[in-house]
Amino acid sequence: MADMGLVVVGAAGRMGRMLVKTIHETPGARLLGAVEAPGSSVLGQDAGTLAGVGALGVKVTDDALKLFSQAEGVIDFTTPVATRAYATMAATAGIVHVVGTTGLSADDLAALKTASEKTVIVQEGNMSLGVNLLSALVRKAASILGPEFDIEIVEMHHRMKVDAPSGTALMLGEAAAEGRHVSLETHAIEHRHGFTGQRPEGHIGFASLRGGTVIGEHSAVFAGSGERLVLSHIAEDRALFAAGAVRAALWAKGKKPGFYGMDDVLDLKNF
Repeated sequence: MADMGLVVVGAAGRMGRMLVKTIHETPGARLLGAVEAPGSSVLGQDAGTLAGVGALGVKVTDDALKLFSQAEGVIDFTTPVATRAYATMAATAGIVHVVGTTGLSADDLAALKTASEKTVIVQEGNMSLGVNLLSALVRKAASILGPEFDIEIVEMHHRMKVDAPSGTALMLGEAAAEGRHVSLETHAIEHRHGFTGQRPEGHIGFASLRGGTVIGEHSAVFAGSGERLVLSHIAEDRALFAAGAVRAALWAKGKKPGFYGMDDVLDLKNF
């Protein structure tokens, strides 16, 4: 079977370069194209050279639609606005769209789900295999431990991160809410300041820390009377996100159009 031809959008960014490197090193995958925004200083440069793996003969371009028409999939860790545009292009081209972009709103997700009627979209707040197993464990713990156990999601990232709570924290919150059969939208506490009153029973709290060069740390704390259960994941290398995304793309090849997550890729839905 021929290698899957993949395009990386946002190819000059940290994750974009890591994706180029990971695709180059992954059996069954092939870098077909690399995209950056119009006016970028890296347009015309070799994507492999930018990623530190040597020249691959793939020049960075701003013509995403042309590349999509030649590819089998696109991997996207960009911005919500760009991701919506790429989703429309991927649906038009009928290629797999793997989305690791964070900070997506409800409207953004709705747009992706509409696009998934025409093609395969795999979207997740975190593509790490370990984080997705953690999410399954949080869902299971929340289903077993009653509402007398308070749930707090704590995350820390580097000082340059622009959204909070992180996509991964929200993913863990959704898992906890799913385990409790409640809506996160009505049970989330994302801000605390001043006189807040007592903590409402059954709600899911979030705390976001920012500083230094932390790649990503996430914990789900189940605090009961006289005991706490803490489930945690620490990311030590951004390569793990790229590896998960490429695995998702290879999994998605040949699947029916639809909106999928890493639960599907890793078969964790019935965990």
